Amino acid sequence: MRLKYSTTSPTQNEFDSLPRLPLSLHGEDRRVEAVGLVDSGATVNVLPYELGLQLGGIWDDRKAIIQLAGNLGDRLAMPFATIAHIGEFPPTELIFAWVESQNVPLILRETNFFLQFDVCFYRSKLEFEVKPKSS
Repeated sequence: MRLKYSTTSPTQNEFDSLPRLPLSLHGEDRRVEAVGLVDSGATVNVLPYELGLQLGGIWDDRKAIIQLAGNLGDRLAMPFATIAHIGEFPPTELIFAWVESQNVPLILRETNFFLQFDVCFYRSKLEFEVKPKSS
């Protein structure tokens, strides 16, 4: 599946475009449509607080054991597993660091998005390609 880089606002131009992937997340008989930033510089998948609640998650400070880095370094996160549907690909379990913060994007990265999918970036064309991992 090949997609165009996109912006989050009509006021942004192509230089603000990033690889954003539409997906559907499923948990506890709930379904949430979302757009994830495919980030080759992040270590873990990140799930914003509100999306976790919509998927039926219950925040528990005692389970917030993941220490994040970078601009989220002051935040703790909880492990959160959900099933993702991306395009016509088979459903895939994704593991997230669920952050108790409204101001973080849904991030798809090394643990475990890039372990489940092969991704190629074509920045000069403002495109990226996602396909299930090769066996």
